[in-house]
Amino acid sequence: MDAQIALLLAQDGIVNGAIYALLALSLVLVFSVTRVIFVPQGELVAFGALTLAALQLGKFPPTIWLALAMGVLAIGVDLRRALNGDQISWRNTLLWSTLLPISACAWATFARPTSLPAQVALTLLICTPLGPLLWRLAFRPIADASVLVLLIVSVALHGVLMGLGLWFFGAEGSRTPAFSDARFTFADLPFNGQSLVVVGVASVLMLLMFFFFGRTMLGKALRATAMNRTGARLMGIPTGLAGDLSFAMAALIGAVSGLLIAPLTTVYYDTGFLIGLKGFVAAILGALVSYPLAVAGALLVGLLEAYASFWASAFKEVIVFTLIIPVLWWRSVRTHHVEEDE
Repeated sequence: MDAQIALLLAQDGIVNGAIYALLALSLVLVFSVTRVIFVPQGELVAFGALTLAALQLGKFPPTIWLALAMGVLAIGVDLRRALNGDQISWRNTLLWSTLLPISACAWATFARPTSLPAQVALTLLICTPLGPLLWRLAFRPIADASVLVLLIVSVALHGVLMGLGLWFFGAEGSRTPAFSDARFTFADLPFNGQSLVVVGVASVLMLLMFFFFGRTMLGKALRATAMNRTGARLMGIPTGLAGDLSFAMAALIGAVSGLLIAPLTTVYYDTGFLIGLKGFVAAILGALVSYPLAVAGALLVGLLEAYASFWASAFKEVIVFTLIIPVLWWRSVRTHHVEEDE
């Protein structure tokens, strides 16, 4: 391996690491706020990429039907809760269950967007409500259950969404045009515009997330919920709204990640699972609580994957996933056991 090959591999590792960083941040966000290890994050990545591909082929995205069906079910669940005397925020229910899915359906039916920016906006409008709807249907009814129960439900939900992806989009893969076709060379190292778009968009999203949690009242409320759910509830922070918002951000990040990787590789209905697992490895390196460590772990995963593909391509996945073993061993040695309620 010479210096130029090493730099090319580093470039690939940084591009992949930027995607893994976005997924790791969303996993840390959801887990810290709701205690849910969001295994279906990868399916949202695939849904984002395949929905854009369907729009570019002039087809009606089947994910709209999923959002509408889930919205109807969510309204039914909230009606039952209201009959049982629970307090319901109908404004949030109508936003996630009715307004956004119907708006996406009307846009796709009557406007038929043809420009890439409009198709991207419609894809995000379709996929973002899926996060809060999943929270309301699958996780909110058992929000006080143990982490293990929440994980089992999350794994089951992953299987359901993967099956729906196969039903909606078929076994054939799709690839979308690049957001930028620019190509140039710097210091004898070739660059392409799509790679810069991936790194640029990922960097902007990460900066916006850090600003949101550090500077906005809503972000600080989410941080308070993550630190102490009971204390946040006693201080008047609606923890149910925190679940809606964290899952919405996770769905948005997943859809954006899918849009970014679709021009780089062919996306199948099950492609997101492997990508989501690598984001999970990065989140584990951040102990599922630290955003900066999750980003650093994602870059490490991306670089390790790139160099492993050169030295031992047949074992690159094994090498990447083996990375969590010493981390888990170290945490088991250094962390004393505490009860979950503590």
